[in-house]
Amino acid sequence: MSQDGVNKGRRTLLVGATSAVGAVGAGFVAVPFLGSWNPSEKAKAAGAPAKVDVSKIEPGAMLTAEWRGKPVYIVHRTEEMVANLPSHNDRLKDPDNSVKTQQPAYADNINRSRKAELLVLLGVCTHLGCAPKYHPEVKAEPFDPKWQGGWFCPCHGSRFDLSGRVFKGSPAAINLEVPPYMYESDSVVVIGVDEEKA
Repeated sequence: MSQDGVNKGRRTLLVGATSAVGAVGAGFVAVPFLGSWNPSEKAKAAGAPAKVDVSKIEPGAMLTAEWRGKPVYIVHRTEEMVANLPSHNDRLKDPDNSVKTQQPAYADNINRSRKAELLVLLGVCTHLGCAPKYHPEVKAEPFDPKWQGGWFCPCHGSRFDLSGRVFKGSPAAINLEVPPYMYESDSVVVIGVDEEKA
């Protein structure tokens, strides 16, 4: 003990102990705080790729999957459906697919797909984001007497062919969007992954 009544050894011990407890306390506060910066499991799942088994989709039928909270339409087109695509060109707003949206390079063809028989589209109307209804039958419809199959958006009347290309006279200005996707196998499509960029 010093002459002025201060025990310097004890003071050093108390300062050291207080500093150690403070550092541990700061660690307990920092870990949850830094952890809160990580995306939640829900957020991770929202951006994660979606795997879809397409082996059971009958020719002419459509399956609806979900990716990033949006519907994805997957259609197993028949040979007749694919063969009819060029016959619509004079009725389309963008017959040669020249208005480039954020679509993958493999959608830059009349089929707008990797394989002619399987079409993958976001099921969101490019006018105001409604969900167009699938009408695959080739028959006169109240909304189009020359209907050859495709999607009709009942909200505002936009019409799309079986490649998701928009018809003239529709409020939608551009074609339905083709999301990035790849084939994991002949029967599984992975939406949200482009094998050219993977």
